[in-house]
Amino acid sequence: AGPGLKVISTMSVGFDHLALDEIKKRGIRVGYTPDVLTDATAELSVALLLAACRRLPEAAEQVKNGGWTTWKPLWMCGYGLSDSTVGIIGLGRIGQAVAHRLKPFGVRKFLYTGSCPKPECAAEFAAEFVPLMRLAEESDFIVVTCALTPATQGMCNKDFFSRMKKTSVFVNTSRGAVVNQDDLYDALANGQIAAAGLDVTTPEPLPTAHPLLSLKNCVILPHIGSATFATRSTMAVLAANNLLAGLRGEPMPHELLL
Repeated sequence: AGPGLKVISTMSVGFDHLALDEIKKRGIRVGYTPDVLTDATAELSVALLLAACRRLPEAAEQVKNGGWTTWKPLWMCGYGLSDSTVGIIGLGRIGQAVAHRLKPFGVRKFLYTGSCPKPECAAEFAAEFVPLMRLAEESDFIVVTCALTPATQGMCNKDFFSRMKKTSVFVNTSRGAVVNQDDLYDALANGQIAAAGLDVTTPEPLPTAHPLLSLKNCVILPHIGSATFATRSTMAVLAANNLLAGLRGEPMPHELLL
């Protein structure tokens, strides 16, 4: 863009797609859109978790292809949230909003992990701060809502999945690169974990021939976490206001402090 570039406004809460070192070096201001997509993304996270654990896409497909015949006691059985342990990786705005929505389902215990304990945020859910591998071992459901950083890149890998229960369900609505997808495929294909739901992948779009798409126990969505009409409209207005404020040299409604 050359030396004329003074302001960048991204219509997202994530900023891992920005060359932050170069932006900082050039003194470019950055606006982003946190907070406004928290509820929509949390709702989608819960929907994806339910779709994966109760096998909803698989069941809907059975209706279409004639697989629905006589009643069978264990046909299409999945796993329920009642009396379960839910592990949340990254108890930020979205992680807290997910926990808030899952609590009424009768979750028995919440665990969380991240860069540091957040006792004030965790108090509402009596959530316990634990190391990543303990969260993997004890959780029935794991929801990833952390930011993508050098510390979290590839964090959910072979070692992580091997610690999970065979009946556990894994959901990622953060960034695809937090997960080693080859390791996730192996864990799902070999019955090491029960199911997974992904709203984010590497790359995006995911190639239609990708091995993960061949699995019945993996639900993949096209990164639609914030995709409600109201949320996207609010994000667009905020992104425009960030840009205009930046061009005028005024404080942005939401500026990323580099």
